[in-house]
Amino acid sequence: MVETIQSPKTTRASSVREDEISRFDALAEQWWGTDGPMAALHAMNPLRIGWITARLPPAPDAHRLRVLDLGCGAGLASEALARAGFEVTGIDAAPAAIEAARTHAVAEGVAVTYRATSAETLLDEGARFDAVASLEVIEHVADPAAFLAMIAALLEPGGRAFISTLNRTLASLAIAKIGAEYVARLLPVGTHRWRSFITPTELARMAHAAGLRMTDLAGMVPTTPSGRGSWRASRNTQVNYIAMLVKA
Repeated sequence: MVETIQSPKTTRASSVREDEISRFDALAEQWWGTDGPMAALHAMNPLRIGWITARLPPAPDAHRLRVLDLGCGAGLASEALARAGFEVTGIDAAPAAIEAARTHAVAEGVAVTYRATSAETLLDEGARFDAVASLEVIEHVADPAAFLAMIAALLEPGGRAFISTLNRTLASLAIAKIGAEYVARLLPVGTHRWRSFITPTELARMAHAAGLRMTDLAGMVPTTPSGRGSWRASRNTQVNYIAMLVKA
């Protein structure tokens, strides 16, 4: 069952960039295509979900851990996390992407609560989660530091946040921006802004200011040059990486 919840307006300053929302909304119908513009996300998803689930503790008293997939798009990570046994809420400010997520979850019989809303609205509602996953999102938000502060506020004490993103290096400029968008045409031109990429040091510093401590970090490396094959965890964080942040 997929639960649909309507969200009220929030008075908080928004982390959402409308140009980014429009860009990803336009891709909604292609999100679940394994050979389309989201092919690399499909390929890296088993690594991301496996890395996350290995770092989440067992739920107390046999209850399922409550996980928020923040910026869930059409639900690639949300469905995988739900299949892993978590109670998942997926939110995204792109309504067409959320509709695609709901449609796919219903077809697959996966229980996820999807909402076309923002982190700010959840904060206004007093929502709290055991874990927050925000994968390939932070490089697209208006204010990454404020975004991490919202994630911290959405976590229970001791909760864990998982952030995957792109490092701002010459390697990422060559591979993830120029190579993926202009040479190989794996992504639509304009998908990424290299100057918005975040280094692990910057992420750790912003996380610390938000009351989060980076406790684990791994690079994510494709096993094929196209990025459409399998991915593996690595010490190489020059392009893609994933981090775990823990709330005190």
